[in-house]
Amino acid sequence: MAERPAVAVAISTRDRPDALERCLRSLATGRAQPAEVLVADQSAGPETEEAARAAGARHLRARPGGLAAAQNDAVRATSAEVVAVLDDDCLADPGLGFLSGPVRPLGDDAPGTHPVATRTSLERRVLDARTLPWDAGSGNNFAFRRAWFDRVGGGDERLGPGAPGKGGLDMDLFRRLLRAGAPGLYEPAAVVLHERTTTAGRLARRIPYGYGMGACCVLWLRQGDRQGLSVLGRWIAMRSGRLARSVARGRWLAVREEALVLAGTAGGVVFGLRAREVPRG
Repeated sequence: MAERPAVAVAISTRDRPDALERCLRSLATGRAQPAEVLVADQSAGPETEEAARAAGARHLRARPGGLAAAQNDAVRATSAEVVAVLDDDCLADPGLGFLSGPVRPLGDDAPGTHPVATRTSLERRVLDARTLPWDAGSGNNFAFRRAWFDRVGGGDERLGPGAPGKGGLDMDLFRRLLRAGAPGLYEPAAVVLHERTTTAGRLARRIPYGYGMGACCVLWLRQGDRQGLSVLGRWIAMRSGRLARSVARGRWLAVREEALVLAGTAGGVVFGLRAREVPRG
């Protein structure tokens, strides 16, 4: 059998030491141990560094500028052939290794709480340049070969939480990796559990979510990806359809969510048109 490649886990975090500590514990108790765990820290205080070092993780003081900058710093600080990305408020399933795949809500449903982002498909799928970005997976549960990450120029630091583009960092990276020819696989056995949020927390994520998607589609068009417009059209059609169905069923929270996503998408399109160009791999 071929030797398994070394796997590093990259976790980007800011001012959430308790969540990080729980995340690191879940990695330590897993059946498959990574060669290295890197914590890219944008926190103001020392608590995050203390939590990382106490768990035996490698601590990196990441550049300011948002999630993309932190992820890029973490990936470039490791020499591992495969890098798995995990959010600080997620837990690695203790019986699994480090492959990209589903994201499920952590814990039982409770009044006033909602899943943040879920991927529940149990179908193993080969991914390629025809795959819609939101069908490829989530930014809190994916791994990649370092050579492909370097080939496409890493994460776009204009996008993602904490950057002007607000969201879309994972969708953009998935799209560019697949567009470049990287072989992709959605593996339903590779699960992470994402902490739930409040109603206010879920609503607060809707505009950035749409904003990032709108920005990505326009940036892809500007990069010569002719499918960017088609992807944008399918995104708007999907969200509009959800909005209409929610109105018909009287699901008013869902109506508000979809309206916010669509409003964000419009803002993201404008951002994508105005954003300065950056060198890409």
